[in-house]
Order: sequence, then C-alpha cells, then structure tokens
Amino acid sequence: MPTLLFERDVIPLIRALYPHAYRLTREHADAEDLLQETSVKAYRAFGSAVLVGEGTNLAGWLYRIMRNTHLSAYRRRLCRPALQFTGEVTGGVARSTEDVVLTAAGDPAVAAAMRALPEKYRTAVYYADVEGRTFREIAELVDVPIGTVMSRLHRGRKRLRVALADVARDRGYPLFEAA
Repeated sequence: MPTLLFERDVIPLIRALYPHAYRLTREHADAEDLLQETSVKAYRAFGSAVLVGEGTNLAGWLYRIMRNTHLSAYRRRLCRPALQFTGEVTGGVARSTEDVVLTAAGDPAVAAAMRALPEKYRTAVYYADVEGRTFREIAELVDVPIGTVMSRLHRGRKRLRVALADVARDRGYPLFEAA
C-alpha cells in the first residue's frame, strides 16, 4: 500500500523538482543523480506517520530532502583532500593509472574514446570494466552513492557505444540499436 501511495503522490512531484535540482548542480547529469538520490531517500522515509494525512506539504518535504542531499555531497567534496598523482611521470606531467592502461591498450580507437569521456564517466567505466570492481567498491573509491556510480557507468558505456559505433561496424561487429 505505501508503494502505491508513493507512486501516486510523490513520483509526479519528483519529476517537477528537476529545475530546482538543475539550479543546485548546474549540470544535467548531476541534477538527474540528485533527483535519484532524493527519490531513494524519500521512498525510505515515506512510511513515517508524519507524512500520512491531508494537508501534508509533500513538495516541500521532497525539496528539503533534495537540498540536504546536495549540501551533504557538497560538504563531503570540501572536506576531501586534494588528490596527488604519484608513480610514473613522463615529460613533467603526472599520469593516472587510467592513462597508463590506455597507453598500453592495443587499440588506439578504444583508448581515444575512453580519453574523450568526461572524467567521472571514464573513472566509473575504468573501475568497472578494466579493473572489474563492484558498484560498492567504486562508490567507496570515488565517494559517491552507489546509484550515482550505476548511472555514471550507464552513461559512460552509452557514450562509448556511440563513439565506437563506426569502428565496430568497420570491423564487422553486429550493432544492436537501442530501443
């Protein structure tokens, strides 16, 4: 029963919060991630007695969850120490592990497509598909929620499919169009 009420009362309101999420994050993908986290937190708390009844301001409650989620993530990023690359240095520029692996990769088209991905997608794809890490491990490594890792991995793989479609077609791999 709570699931039906959640779908009826809350889901339409979550969709309407996208403009607020975009204003907070200033990026489409991050706004979607924020809405996803807001949805999960709202679903977990929806059964509480405080929300049931007439006159409840569900939109205000959802906005507050979204705002608090955004502020918590922002504060986590502020407290994060600056990353220092160590290890192999070439030409005075520190190289990440991803760059070392991509340089050693046998296919320059795949390496170029990976390098063209935004860093957050490239990192998710690298950890999942090259190192074989689980969603939970990746979430801990990059300090984001598991749902964010899942969406970044999906978006990164999707961009790679688009970027490498011509290469795959030229090499005779069958392509399946996304529905």
